Amino acid sequence: MIFSRKRADAERQTRDERATQVPDQGDATPTLERGPYDISESYDDVQRLDLGSLHIPAIADVEVRVQADPQGVVQQVVLVHGDNALQLGVFAAPRSEGIWDEVREEIRQSLLRDGASAQEVAGEYGPELHAQVNTPDGPTNLRFVGIDGPRWMVRGVFQGPVATDPAMAGPLVECLDGLVVDRGQEAKPVREPLPLRLPREIADQAEAEAGDAAAAPRQV
Repeated sequence: MIFSRKRADAERQTRDERATQVPDQGDATPTLERGPYDISESYDDVQRLDLGSLHIPAIADVEVRVQADPQGVVQQVVLVHGDNALQLGVFAAPRSEGIWDEVREEIRQSLLRDGASAQEVAGEYGPELHAQVNTPDGPTNLRFVGIDGPRWMVRGVFQGPVATDPAMAGPLVECLDGLVVDRGQEAKPVREPLPLRLPREIADQAEAEAGDAAAAPRQV
C-alpha cells in the first residue's frame, strides 16, 4: 500500500542540531529546532500522516509505503524519494537513558556475523553505522541512524545512493526531522516496537475492498 502526499508549499527550512532548544516565553515546554519530536513537545503544524505511534510529515515527492496485516497493524514503513529510501522503526526505551548506543552495537555484531561489513561513523544525528550487505542483486549499502527521545528511540535505515552520500537525503531528512512520536503512557518492555496502524479512513477502505472482493461471485 502506497501513500503519496504533495505539498503546495515545498519550501524547506534548514534545521539546527536536534539538541538545540529555543526558550518559549509563554510555555514551559521547550521548542526543539529539529525533530523527531515527542508529541508533548512544541513543533510545527504541517500536515502529517497519523500511523499511531509515528506521525509522518507530508512532504512533496515523498511516497510513504506501508505494509500492514489484514487487521490494519503496520508491519513496515518505508519513505521513498527517487532512488533513495528510508525505513523507519520506533521502539520503547527507559525513562532514564537512551538505548541507541546499545542497539547500534548489537546491529553491528549481527551484521558482522552475517558476513557484512560495518563501521561506526560520526554523523549528523550522532554515531551511526555504515554497512554493506550481500543481496541476490549484489552488494547493497545501508546507513543506520538512531535518535533517542523521551522513553522512545527512532531507528532509520537509509538505502540507495544516500547510504553512502548523506548529502543526497533531500526531503527524506525533512521527513525524519519532522517526525512526531506518540509514545503513549502505558508501560512497555524496553525495545518493544511501538504500535503502528493504518489511518482509520484507510483501514476502513481496505476492509471494505476486502469485503467486496470476498462477496464477488466466482467465475468458473
